[in-house]
Amino acid sequence: MTALHDVGAFSRDWREARSKFLDAARRAGAEHRAWPHPLAGPAGDALATDTAWLGPRDASRVLVVISGTHGVEGFCGSGPQVGLLRGDSGLALPDDTAVLMIHGINPHGWAWLRRVTEENVDLNRNWVDFAAPLPHNPGYAALHPHLTPASLEPEALAASEAAQAAFVAEHGAHAARVAASSGQYTHPDGHFYGGSGPTWARRTSEAILAEYLPRARTIAIVDMHTGLGPYGYGEPICNHAPGGPRVRRARAWWGDSVTEPLLGTSSSQEKWGLTEFGYERCLAHADIAFVALEFGTYPESNGRVVLRDDHWLHTRGDPAGPGAAAIKTAIRDHFYPPHDDWKEMVLFRSWQVWRQALAGLAAA
Repeated sequence: MTALHDVGAFSRDWREARSKFLDAARRAGAEHRAWPHPLAGPAGDALATDTAWLGPRDASRVLVVISGTHGVEGFCGSGPQVGLLRGDSGLALPDDTAVLMIHGINPHGWAWLRRVTEENVDLNRNWVDFAAPLPHNPGYAALHPHLTPASLEPEALAASEAAQAAFVAEHGAHAARVAASSGQYTHPDGHFYGGSGPTWARRTSEAILAEYLPRARTIAIVDMHTGLGPYGYGEPICNHAPGGPRVRRARAWWGDSVTEPLLGTSSSQEKWGLTEFGYERCLAHADIAFVALEFGTYPESNGRVVLRDDHWLHTRGDPAGPGAAAIKTAIRDHFYPPHDDWKEMVLFRSWQVWRQALAGLAAA
């Protein structure tokens, strides 16, 4: 069995994923640090984000790989991270180059099989400047009562779907998608909430960047995600300003597969408060290229259902109740399909994109 077919680097839950990551980092001789989370996991276990550094500590060129921005999506990023640390990827570091692995930046969401943080915040909408006026999303206010129905009984679900269909009929599908998922800062109990201030995960991210990257001059960042696009395909999404130097750098390194939501070429759409924007501010001293590597799973219609049910469970239901296990299985399987063919596709594409990044860094 070749490394590209060895899916043993993937895990069944957060605890197993962390154990594999720590073991692989130790065996690789990586510099490890744990960033403890203040809350516990479902079994009362301690939570943490972990970092692993490979290569010279004073390297001027660094590849950063992030897993778990959206909690339950962390399984996807963890597998290739573990594989790289084990040496399965065959990737070699050029001179003056290092790799920073950020494993499980949202450990609470991952351990609890949620997409959001413990604050019910979408970390990938949390990187706004909270000292400035927050983004305004009036469409969300109209949709909010219908995105999480009062119950999951057929009548309530039918009423919710009818109200959302009426919004689409009046405003169009794209406007509905922007309203529902681009980010909102007015309903703390709602979907795609960007928060009222920096979350623990954002503050920890900022501390990690300050610790490891003050001397780096050229940085490639790959933030691992799942849920949009064709099954198993890894789409490198770039939200830098169209035509700007960071988009040009991303295209030079990752080629024509790079997509841009602001140009309408991506499976995603324009959003507020993205991690990408926050990293731009934190790493203003460096030349950076940032892509979200988005792996497709199942149709977006199914994604809306699993997110709706999970949100209902944690706002109106009982996370320890008799129906919780089925809801948790559904959200995990949507964002982390339980099939080896999907995992093999993730391994190949991840290591391909990381190899391209290392080649780009070497030529910079």
